Amino acid sequence: MARSPHRAAGRRLHLPLLCLFFQGATAILFAIFVRYNHETDAALWHWGNHSNANNEFYFRYPSFQDVHAMVFVGFGFLMVFLQRYGFSSVGFTFLLAAFALQWSTLVQGFFHSFHGGHIHIGVESMINADFCAGAVLISFGAILGKTGPAQLLLMALLEVVLFGINEFVLLTLLEVRDAGGSMTIHTFGAYFGLVLSRVLYRPQLEKSKHRQSSVYHSDLFAMIGTIFLWIFWPSFNSAPTSLGDVQHRTALNTYYSLTASTLSTFALSAFVSGDGRLDMVHIQNAALAGGVVVGTSGEMMLTPFGALAAGFLAGTVSTLGYKFLTPVLESKFKVQDTCGVNNLHGMPGVLGALLGVLVAGLATHEVYGDGLESVFPLLAEGQRSARSQAMYQLLGLFVTLVFAFMGGLLGGLLLRLPCLDSPPDSQCYEDQIYWEVPGEHEHEVQEALNVEETDTQA
Repeated sequence: MARSPHRAAGRRLHLPLLCLFFQGATAILFAIFVRYNHETDAALWHWGNHSNANNEFYFRYPSFQDVHAMVFVGFGFLMVFLQRYGFSSVGFTFLLAAFALQWSTLVQGFFHSFHGGHIHIGVESMINADFCAGAVLISFGAILGKTGPAQLLLMALLEVVLFGINEFVLLTLLEVRDAGGSMTIHTFGAYFGLVLSRVLYRPQLEKSKHRQSSVYHSDLFAMIGTIFLWIFWPSFNSAPTSLGDVQHRTALNTYYSLTASTLSTFALSAFVSGDGRLDMVHIQNAALAGGVVVGTSGEMMLTPFGALAAGFLAGTVSTLGYKFLTPVLESKFKVQDTCGVNNLHGMPGVLGALLGVLVAGLATHEVYGDGLESVFPLLAEGQRSARSQAMYQLLGLFVTLVFAFMGGLLGGLLLRLPCLDSPPDSQCYEDQIYWEVPGEHEHEVQEALNVEETDTQA
């Protein structure tokens, strides 16, 4: 039986039209609004008679390189664990991140660097855009394998806007501290994606359950993503912080937190298994929870012991989440979390936000000295007490959850539009729906699609 010409034509046109339209629209907006900042513009930089060695590029670009590698290599390869979805995991990561970088430059620019009628960009704009792309990819992990590329682009279109608004409310209006994004990136991205997954719930997903598992080589490739993320996470958390002791301290806290989460993950993974063997899913993901949990407090005087304790707790919670909570979310709450983003980003992100509340509440002039102004400028100026800063940190978590839940609900309704092509229940987690993949399963995929079209027409 021939496939439905309507669905085939839709699949052929949706992605090209969206890509061309989004690229054309962003190009026009760039032409109208985006300009180089004073550190990038030739005339402005040389007019100030600065030394080239003092250009911010040389201080920020090494961190940007690390964050960029995390977004494209780390996140992309972390999601290739599905045995027949490797092309889509890496390819759609590439697509989403490339679009998010452009769109977030505009959205964040309007909120943070818009003056004189223009958005002024530099190396910090690149770092912040990568952070936004990271949140989008976290959400992508929750619905991995169950959506088409056109749906994913629309998700990114909406999520980048809400990310920018939430970030502006927290960092500018509430003046919350969250350099490494425990709230703005991880908590927001995770719960946006989880609510999205709930709205897009597929009761017949059992038809594709056999593809949701991994094989030896797919898990091995996923570990490449894990190692990239693990190595570069100190740069991720410290990239936007103040130069000097703050950036140095953030990298150290993240470094030791990651080591502790790795050990707790190995310990818990062996302990909760029936025969004492390690689960690669735990190692690929929960070992990274230490980086998430110190995203908020990493720049604060957490202390090396505090970093170790936080990382150990995060790894423990994340591993237990993969073992016990993920099945409950699907069976009881109808949340089909493909990558377990609740365990790696959601719960550790909330823990990180609460840890930030605690450490902010303990901040004093005696502990920070003159460095208090770099971390808590309002405390140094006497405009806030440590307790009030802690309350603002807690309010920031609440605001983030509200934006994430409402955004995920709105995004789910958008992605359910019948005009958008999504893979049928029997062909989720399958590359050959959207990619030309030579292999032995092509005939079976074609037959399954024909059956799906027959059921739809009936």
